[in-house]
Amino acid sequence: MKDILEEIVAYKRMEVEEQKKRCAIDEICRLLEKKTLEARSLKSALENSDSGIIAEFKRRSPSKGWINEFADVKQVAQHYEANGAAALSVLSDEHFFGGTAHDVETALSATHIPVLRKEFIVDEYQVYETKLLGANAILLIAAAISKEECRRFTKIAEELQLEVLLELHDEKETEYITSHSLIGINNRNLGTFATHAEKSFQMARVLPKEALWISESGISSPTMVSTLREAGYRGFLIGENFMKTADPGASLGVFLSELKEDF
Repeated sequence: MKDILEEIVAYKRMEVEEQKKRCAIDEICRLLEKKTLEARSLKSALENSDSGIIAEFKRRSPSKGWINEFADVKQVAQHYEANGAAALSVLSDEHFFGGTAHDVETALSATHIPVLRKEFIVDEYQVYETKLLGANAILLIAAAISKEECRRFTKIAEELQLEVLLELHDEKETEYITSHSLIGINNRNLGTFATHAEKSFQMARVLPKEALWISESGISSPTMVSTLREAGYRGFLIGENFMKTADPGASLGVFLSELKEDF
């Protein structure tokens, strides 16, 4: 069976090399010196939220194809915020997920809540690029990089005042944890893209208690959020469940209404 993560990482490394030819990292750093960016903390937003929902904007996926091809990022982001999202996650990968870097900028300018750039980070260039886009947090996927790369990218992100969400998939990857205060458990197998929600429950027993835990993917019901919360999770990244509907923001609103009934 084809390993989807391997394919994405290989493509991403090639893509980044092409980006470097168009805009060198020195140029990005120069542009950063001139740019004033608004600080929005993902961790604080989740700590102060009753729901902890990170609502995701995603047009397509390698496993499902197009989910919501013509979705307008500005409209969806605003509706997510209006309906109670604690934060946003925006896919910026174009080749596999139908997103763009501009989607991140649009979501930021259209809302007042933190925005996580959902990207496959394989090079420090992308960390600087994420800051230039204005995103408040960056995703580092342990399965996509080495421990040394994770440490280096995390250090750069901290220097740039970018929060880091470290994504893990199994117990062995807990070795990647250093100063990380945001830890995500992806219930999706990135090799096959199949989801198994029990992954978050399995990992809960080995995660550092001082970190804020986020469960990602495969969350389809308010009851599941309540159960995950009982297991220690405070953040819940949900995308496809909302994006597959005609009005993702309204779907979030209904989801949160049902969640309140579970409390």
